[in-house]
Amino acid sequence: MHGCRFLNRAALKTEGDTQEDGSIAKPWRLCTVQEVEDLKTLIRIFPLWSTRIFLSIPIGIQSSLVVLQALTMDRHIGPHFKVPAGSFIVSTLTSTAIFLPLLDRFLLPTYQSLTRRPLTPLQRVGIGHVLNIVGMAASGLVEWKRLHVVRSHQLITSSSSSATIVPMSAFWLVIPLSIVGVGEAFHFPGQVALYYQEFPASLHSTSTAMISLLVAVGFYLSTAMINLVQRVTGWLPNNINDGRLDNMFWLLVVIGMINFGYYITCSVLYKYQNVDDHDPSKVDDDDEPKQEED
Repeated sequence: MHGCRFLNRAALKTEGDTQEDGSIAKPWRLCTVQEVEDLKTLIRIFPLWSTRIFLSIPIGIQSSLVVLQALTMDRHIGPHFKVPAGSFIVSTLTSTAIFLPLLDRFLLPTYQSLTRRPLTPLQRVGIGHVLNIVGMAASGLVEWKRLHVVRSHQLITSSSSSATIVPMSAFWLVIPLSIVGVGEAFHFPGQVALYYQEFPASLHSTSTAMISLLVAVGFYLSTAMINLVQRVTGWLPNNINDGRLDNMFWLLVVIGMINFGYYITCSVLYKYQNVDDHDPSKVDDDDEPKQEED
């Protein structure tokens, strides 16, 4: 990584850095070659790592808004049973759980047999990005249809803080949630594999935990984004029948497309670090720091 050659200076020994027995006297001033290389690896992967935050924001917003949508729609199964509004979020987890074994046991082996090459972690994450965008677009279309039913039945009641039940099945919400769940089946395991493979060996366990951290940050930012949209637009009133919730989903589509473009750029520029460990020709000698006596 030529742009980080300045970090090699951290491995240069100067007078007073070591004691007479060879141990490091100033650990904050002198690093080992391996520590420098580990830091370079983290810097290389950080741009890819950051794209997960903007992938989690739409998912967090969709999970919040789908409950509001379900509360205004027909949730009945038969004459006596009504599905709780919060239960629709389970559609995402269910589709992920169903699609994961199908992906691992059938789709990925079929792809590898046809193309003679496996689907790389970066490609799996990229497919997850695309499916996430498609899921947000599907949510926008479902909400557009719901608002159309609201207007056609003249259910707009601006004077009321509670939304009138719309004569439209809430199970339309399962479609976009399931698409996002299938996307999770692609990008979540793909990111686990990518970070575990590319992070330094000393940080393998930390690499998987970092994904959970990114999801948490994304969900916190999704709350902040909802508050911001409520302040600057009229899309999210107390009665969503009077709002434009569909515009919120189209905004998420735009954000997802920008983030996908950013991800593609990072992926093209990124070079795998641990796939050619046994090929000496792949090592860049100029990029390796050497501990030398000054």
